[in-house]
Amino acid sequence: MVEKSSERFDKQMAGRLGDIDFTGVSRTRGKFVRVTSSTDPAEIYQILTKQWGLAPPHLVVALMGGDEVAQLKPWLRDTLRKGLVKAAQSTGAWILTSGLRFGITKNLGQAVRDHSLASTSPKVRVVAIGIAPWNMIQNRDLLLSAKPDHPATYPTEDLPYGAVYSLDCNHSHFILVDEDPKRPGATGEMRVKMLKHISLQRTGYGGTGSIEIPVLCLLVHGEPRILQKMYKNIQNSIPWLILAGSGGVADILVTLMDRGCWDADIVQELLINTFPDGLHSTEITSWTKLIQRILDHGHLLTVHDPEQDSELDTVILKALVKACKSQSQEAQDFLDELKLAVAWNRVDIAKSEIFSGDVQWSAQDLEEVMMEALVNDKPDFVRLFVDNGVNIKQFLTYGRLQELYCSVSEKNLLHTLLLKKNQERQAQLARKRMSGNPNNELGDRKFRFTFHEVSKVLKDFLDDTCKGFYQKLPAVSKALHQKNLPDMDRRCEHPWRDLFLWAILQNRQEMANYFWAMGPEAVAAALVGCKIMKEMAHLATEAESARSMKNAKYEQFAMDLFSECYSNSEDRAYSLLVRKTCCWSKATVLNIATLAEAKCFFAHDGVQALLTKVWWGAMRTDTSISRLVLTFFIPPLVWTSLIKFNPEEQVSKDEGEPFAELDSLETEQALLLTDGDPVAGEGSAETAARSCSATFIRVVLRRWNRFWSAPVTVFMGNVIMYFAFLILFSYVLLLDFRPPPPYGPSAAEIILYFWVFTLVLEEIRQSFFTDEDMSILKKMKLYVEDNWNKCDMVAISLFVVGLSCRMAMSTYEAGRTVLALDFMVFTLRLIHIFAIHKQLGPKIIIVERMIKDVFFFLFFLSVWLIAYGVTTQALLHPNDPRIDWVFRRALYRPYLHIFGQIPLEEIDAAKMPDDNCTTDVQEIILGTLPPCPNIYANWLVILLLVIYLLVTNVLLLNLLIAMFSYTFQVVQENADIFWKFQRYNLIVEYHSRPALAPPFIIISHITQALLSFIKKTENTQDLLGKELPSGLDQKLMTWETVQKENYLAKLEHEHRESSGERLRYTSSKVQTLLRMVGGFKDQEKRMATVETEVRYCGEVLSWIAECFHKSTLKCDRDAPKAPRSIAGSSRDQQPQGAKRQQPAGHPAYGTDKKLPFIDH
Repeated sequence: MVEKSSERFDKQMAGRLGDIDFTGVSRTRGKFVRVTSSTDPAEIYQILTKQWGLAPPHLVVALMGGDEVAQLKPWLRDTLRKGLVKAAQSTGAWILTSGLRFGITKNLGQAVRDHSLASTSPKVRVVAIGIAPWNMIQNRDLLLSAKPDHPATYPTEDLPYGAVYSLDCNHSHFILVDEDPKRPGATGEMRVKMLKHISLQRTGYGGTGSIEIPVLCLLVHGEPRILQKMYKNIQNSIPWLILAGSGGVADILVTLMDRGCWDADIVQELLINTFPDGLHSTEITSWTKLIQRILDHGHLLTVHDPEQDSELDTVILKALVKACKSQSQEAQDFLDELKLAVAWNRVDIAKSEIFSGDVQWSAQDLEEVMMEALVNDKPDFVRLFVDNGVNIKQFLTYGRLQELYCSVSEKNLLHTLLLKKNQERQAQLARKRMSGNPNNELGDRKFRFTFHEVSKVLKDFLDDTCKGFYQKLPAVSKALHQKNLPDMDRRCEHPWRDLFLWAILQNRQEMANYFWAMGPEAVAAALVGCKIMKEMAHLATEAESARSMKNAKYEQFAMDLFSECYSNSEDRAYSLLVRKTCCWSKATVLNIATLAEAKCFFAHDGVQALLTKVWWGAMRTDTSISRLVLTFFIPPLVWTSLIKFNPEEQVSKDEGEPFAELDSLETEQALLLTDGDPVAGEGSAETAARSCSATFIRVVLRRWNRFWSAPVTVFMGNVIMYFAFLILFSYVLLLDFRPPPPYGPSAAEIILYFWVFTLVLEEIRQSFFTDEDMSILKKMKLYVEDNWNKCDMVAISLFVVGLSCRMAMSTYEAGRTVLALDFMVFTLRLIHIFAIHKQLGPKIIIVERMIKDVFFFLFFLSVWLIAYGVTTQALLHPNDPRIDWVFRRALYRPYLHIFGQIPLEEIDAAKMPDDNCTTDVQEIILGTLPPCPNIYANWLVILLLVIYLLVTNVLLLNLLIAMFSYTFQVVQENADIFWKFQRYNLIVEYHSRPALAPPFIIISHITQALLSFIKKTENTQDLLGKELPSGLDQKLMTWETVQKENYLAKLEHEHRESSGERLRYTSSKVQTLLRMVGGFKDQEKRMATVETEVRYCGEVLSWIAECFHKSTLKCDRDAPKAPRSIAGSSRDQQPQGAKRQQPAGHPAYGTDKKLPFIDH
């Protein structure tokens, strides 16, 4: 049906459409349509939107009046350039004018051109549309030559005021009205009908047609004949914005609105004073009535005074809201203005005018604008909507969340990542189709990102921290074929988390900060944000984006919030670190911090205090090392008072606060830091003797277990046994390395083999037998990523190779050599134990980074070394057939020059010996004597030696020293941070290790294997992870939320006390004072109204007195004399019941309370 009507319409308009090429200007062309005065505005609107492809506007401003003004005032020109066009450009608006090149239309066209040249986004460009009468166009005959494929050439001319004018070249579209001579003014009627029709059209978010297009008329100057058009538009409920000080009818209306009354005499007086020439009494009477009728619709009139009011876009929006308020108080009727405020990002107006309390908003009313605010990155509006009724848990469904990911800008890094994942998915589907399995084919469905791509991107960034995110949704579980669409209406389980991830993946930090502040598990969420920002900073191609990502303060948020928690309760803060989170796939805060490499977070005193507790296990942290060592070598001392243990139960009794139910957290912490066995409860009804005996045995075994299972004891045992291993290894290599079987190996060497075998078993346990639920390949990958594990793999591999070689006589010496090298690797592995030392730990990092510096230095050194070595070899020994000597002189000898070993007898001809060399080619080939050096260019060799030594010994070596100094300085400045982070990794490693060290560790392995077999479950220790009961977990989350609120309150207080905020507050007060002074104008209006009413009352009383005087009624005394001020005020002004009008366009004041960490 629509297609048929379009075809009929096209045939009807055939020959009336065309393009214009303006000569002498830079723009390409414009478009025009010639219509009659009886043409339906719907058909013209269809040409604009369908045939010419203009997007439906968010705002239409019709410029009225001003064409009769040849020269504009400078301030009026600035208002048009900086105000109207800027306001229109921010939304992609249409500006309707006369389209003729004279008066205010010409200046407005120039402003549109300037802003169009400066704008880079075609989506928000300003469209200037001219509606002009055909008979007023200069050279209109040239337009008749326009054809669909041949535009009309039109010259641009500036003509004086007259009957015809040129079309303005800065307008892009023209509607040319062919008026009927019998109906003058048809163009004005067409403009009125067009505005009425456009105001009934709808557009909005996603092109779904949800916003009713707001239309506003701007009156500048204006002749009296504009009143008829103005009244007709007002009858169509179209608001008007009157520009004060522009002259003409505009100033008359502003004056009457300021006075607050508009009787006929005052209106006529103003008309005569403003237009002294060419006025007829009958015209004055009709215009007076029109003005009175217009002023009766004061809710549709708004005055803009550029000297007093705010920016024009603010006044435009307030005018639209004012017109809406006068008609209804229903929330649905304010949606258009609210959407316009969102489009203009004017949250201040939305607060003061729309959410002022007069309108009751429901959550359903705000859902659409909430979606638009999210898509267009308007965090202030998101906060405003949440504060005014939007329930995020009810609002955010998986369908809406997917729509948010589909709306990502193509310039955003997230779009690139999602597109890459989508291409991988398409390739996978193509392979399935080729293999004959087309069940999961997407077909020609319109491209959209699904949760499959989102989950893959999150997996790359967060690894197992986002395990299971969006994996059970139909877009993924049905292999990307969305059959169960109703499931997409299911509400998100963790909406604040999902919005936080969506915002931070787009680097919308202000939006992400707000979602972080509103969401649960804030410490873990901040660390997740830190990890994502670090990963995205590595991938960002634009320097500004990468810089903003690196400057994100999420790690600082995590530290500050944890400080707040730690200062409130240490034990609860410990539990917060080791608690398995609900929103982040059961990962603990420490796990997430490790993934994010949040070194500063690990350097926090609270985290280090927890690690110290974990390190000492059940023993008291103030135990001296001497007592620990003594007890280690004399185990029975564990049952003495030499080693003190923490109490079995640490129930806090001094905290009588509302969180008394959380006291059990301390018990949980005590269990966590020990072996995890619960304390025996009340005894049964057994005999006292058996009870005492059982208690004694339990205490004895428990103290023994708590001492030897502590990580510090495990570490000490491993260090001591590792030294014993190295001593045994060196003894075998130096004193007891016997020949292959049957003569060897010796007993000591067999013990060494068994010892290495237990080391291999431990490495296998660390790599594969962990409690993480992941694939074997994933576990292997995580194991290999650790540098010390790589060292262990190299050492074990070399040992296996050496052992295999030494068992055969032919490869015996090779095996011995490999084992000797292997001993060096095992010895270097000893450096790892220094990580626990506060002074030596950072030095390991310094050495590691200096090794990287050496590799870069060797690159430069090798360039000079090869250049010098090959050149000198070619000059001194050009025909030496001995390959080994060629490499020795070309590479090895130049390397020794760096350390001062310069054999001049081989380089300097004056010091070369005359014997022991030959020039005979036959002897050289046979190898009888070495070839004599070539002394032809010996001076050049000496010169090259000098240059080489200068570059290597002076330049490159000093460069290496400078690189080392810089590395040392960087690491040393943060030595404490690096050491604490390194210390955490070491503590975690030994917290998970069995109590026995190799080779006795095999006993622990066998025991764990048997227990796992008997219980059918893995008997592994949880790496600093505690899953609390649901009730206790919820209380801990509530406590964290309370601490987060306290932290945000402190941030807000600090923000208010800052110098910048104080200055802003002072400026706000000054603005308020100025507005109060401006409010005296309202008092003047009221006083003028009171004076008029008093004057009217005086005239009436005088009339009554005169009537009584002329009547036969008599009074015993004379009438009182009127005071001189009243007697002299008798004038012929009798207002007919003036109405009180509130001043229009007066900006409301509202402070914008924001979270300080979002503002800065």
